[in-house]
Amino acid sequence: MSDKEPSFTLGIEEEYLLVDKASRELAIDPPAALLSECVERLADLVKPEFMRSQIEVATDVCHSIEEASENLAHLRRTVAEIADKYNLAPIAASTHPFSEWQQQQHTDKERYNALAHDMQGVARRLLIGGMHVHIGIEDDDLRIDLMNQVSYFLPHMLALSTSSPFWRGEDTGLKSYRVSVFNELPRTGLPERFDSYTEYRRHVDVLVNAGTIKDATMLWWDVRPSERFPTLEMRIADVCTRIGDAVSIAALYACVIRMLYRLRRNNQRWRMYAALLINENRWRAQRYGLDEGLLDFGKGEVVPSAELMDELLGLIAEDAVALNCVEEVSRLKDIITYGTSAHMQLATFNKAMAAGKDRREALNHVVDWLIEETVKGL
Repeated sequence: MSDKEPSFTLGIEEEYLLVDKASRELAIDPPAALLSECVERLADLVKPEFMRSQIEVATDVCHSIEEASENLAHLRRTVAEIADKYNLAPIAASTHPFSEWQQQQHTDKERYNALAHDMQGVARRLLIGGMHVHIGIEDDDLRIDLMNQVSYFLPHMLALSTSSPFWRGEDTGLKSYRVSVFNELPRTGLPERFDSYTEYRRHVDVLVNAGTIKDATMLWWDVRPSERFPTLEMRIADVCTRIGDAVSIAALYACVIRMLYRLRRNNQRWRMYAALLINENRWRAQRYGLDEGLLDFGKGEVVPSAELMDELLGLIAEDAVALNCVEEVSRLKDIITYGTSAHMQLATFNKAMAAGKDRREALNHVVDWLIEETVKGL
């Protein structure tokens, strides 16, 4: 394993849903010209997603949180400007409040056609979007070692990002229903643990050589070694409606990775916990978001989110200074105070219902809030 410090470069991917501004429904068949113009303006930083009503953006390789924030703002602004020409708008939410998955069409690309064929009904329900954060870790074995350790922190990042409380017009009672939908796919959830990159590749090669997967991009774990880049890719988060939330969670992930590397450099490491325990927190984050806290495995009790955040910010304080993102990670406390997108969506819906709106009108209000907040402050 190399002694050279990782670059800790940063990349953020977000998947948006495209909605019709008049009906608030998903755009089942958005015009091809929309994507063409996005590609013309943003080149390879934008591409279609599995569903035609989705669009994905990705920042450049960024060398600071500030640069990533500016990149992401530019991407959101550009997509929104272009979509508006067609009376459409992107919403940064992991599920649409009421549109039906049965009405959607998947994108006609070889990879997506193969996915639709292989996954059948599971794929047809994939009307979800997420946020992925890449951190540059050039050493292969280090990337695997940090993946093994960072799993502990994944539920915290899900809890901070939740944006999918509704599904087909119903309040699911979950802050992240997206996770429930995604869990139906194979090769999802917490990553397997490996002793080395060689061991990881050996297992992947079994699946590839058998023809069950094309390559490691079809491992859809909550965190994974990227197949295309020398990065460790966090995938558990819902897409954040507010760009500030997205940037703060990306900064948190970067700091946690650097903290784990720092421990290793000092011949220490984060304690490895059983998947049984981490999955319990994963479920709590999915179900309650920030509302009911997470298990502290050392104390053997549930601890409130605010207390957990104070402890986490203390752990990464040195790393936030080193990565020049003290302000961004400090803002995580605001998410705990004011709530995630899921909280805001539910509050918007309940306020409209209390004002005498019918259910569909109230859900339209939620979509309007998502449209506005996705580009607010850009």
